[in-house]
Amino acid sequence: MNYSQSGLQLTEQFEACKLAAYQDIKGIWTVGYGHTGTDVYQGLVITPLQAAQLLLNDVQHAVNCVNQLVITTLTQGEFDALVDFAFNCGCGAFASSTMLKLLNSGDYQGAAGQFDSWDHASGQVVAGLLRRRQAETNEFNS
Repeated sequence: MNYSQSGLQLTEQFEACKLAAYQDIKGIWTVGYGHTGTDVYQGLVITPLQAAQLLLNDVQHAVNCVNQLVITTLTQGEFDALVDFAFNCGCGAFASSTMLKLLNSGDYQGAAGQFDSWDHASGQVVAGLLRRRQAETNEFNS
């Protein structure tokens, strides 16, 4: 499956583009729409075009992850919600999640109920993550 424009808007809504590198809540250097990696460092400044390209590359990694790991049939809304989740939490976290296990066993309702479990960062509930998980749940159930 492919990520829809609606899914991309969901990701953009919660990532907010920042052209100058900053440290996220966990202290990880981040730039653009939530891009992290060895290419991000203190003092880095990118253009809006570079931010958009990084987002598309990062989203494609999440798309590949969901397509590879999910063995059940998905609606576009379910797929988009899972891609945003994998983009935000990482493919490794998604791969080992109860959400994926429930989904692949056919328990779509149980899988949908797992989004809200991922609203913590550094051991604390983060209001922005809770809002994002609720938006993903709504997208999944649409």
